[in-house]
Amino acid sequence: MFGGFGLGQTLKRWQRALRVPKDLPSSELNRMAGDIRGLRDRLDVMSAQARSELRARKASDTDGIERPDQCDWAVRPAPWTSEMRPRGVVGLSSPQPLPGGITVFHDATHADFSLVQDRAPMWVEGSQFGLVLEVYRSDGSFISFVQDLPGEALVGLTRNHFIAIRLVAEREQPVEIYARLNVQHGPNVEQIVRQVEFDGTNGVAEFDLAYSKINEKRLEKAWLDLIIEGPKMTRIALWDMALLRAPRADF
Repeated sequence: MFGGFGLGQTLKRWQRALRVPKDLPSSELNRMAGDIRGLRDRLDVMSAQARSELRARKASDTDGIERPDQCDWAVRPAPWTSEMRPRGVVGLSSPQPLPGGITVFHDATHADFSLVQDRAPMWVEGSQFGLVLEVYRSDGSFISFVQDLPGEALVGLTRNHFIAIRLVAEREQPVEIYARLNVQHGPNVEQIVRQVEFDGTNGVAEFDLAYSKINEKRLEKAWLDLIIEGPKMTRIALWDMALLRAPRADF
């Protein structure tokens, strides 16, 4: 396999050189170590992609997303379906990009955060992974996960639709979580904020576009902010996140 990718000779050269590493100059050792580290990182990413595809093929026919009647679009973002590399981030910066169009933001100047992707528990249906946030100390007021909505979420979108976010989350403390839908239409951005209402570990927030002022003919992009308010000395495991849309019921 390595020969097919043109890597065989390179690996043999590294092996020969490292039989007597003391004979190599420091500059050559530094360059070789950097090349090996870069190759290892690329192989780790490809290995994660292959494992994610194998898991997806073994999964059941249902994705576990609870769809309302006439639901015409639904998605589970990448961090809940595909293996991340690296798996975790310590000392979250702001912004901190994650795979699949998610970016983490916070307003802390002095903080100690960690974010790790773990395998979802067996009792969670649908998602393969979850994001586990641990906050040890923070002088900030929020941490938010910003998810870009793909273009297909806007195709045919009208004010007769509602958009919903559905979560499965374990909260060590009863921190409040809010969702804000942002829809750019022409030069304007419509923003709708809803608190995520929890029943046990299941949370939902819905955005009824009938009460918005979006211009259906000028839709350009949309994104959703999942905002955790004032987290301090706590652990929050987001085991699932699904986004969906459907026509609103007529009354």
